[in-house]
Amino acid sequence: MPADRPFLTDPTPDGTHGNGAVPPALFDLAVNRAAAALRGLRPAQPDAALAAWHARTRFARRVPLDAVKAALAAKPTGECHWAGGEAGGWQPGRAPFP
Repeated sequence: MPADRPFLTDPTPDGTHGNGAVPPALFDLAVNRAAAALRGLRPAQPDAALAAWHARTRFARRVPLDAVKAALAAKPTGECHWAGGEAGGWQPGRAPFP
């Protein structure tokens, strides 16, 4: 096993932009999983933690990091989930799938 494993390296700006259209369900999943990751980690630097999560999460790399950040910035307090793709919004309650 190599000493320098790629998932431990710092994320680069090259991997923060998706290419092509993002299916609504994939966008919802990325935003909801990012919110769960930040909730579980409670990082001192959320932007750095989110960039690292985005870089090492295979499906999330298909969704632009800036779009995920914008959705998370609008998150209300309380239990809610994102639904509706990029044009969607925060809905009350838990997501229908993890």
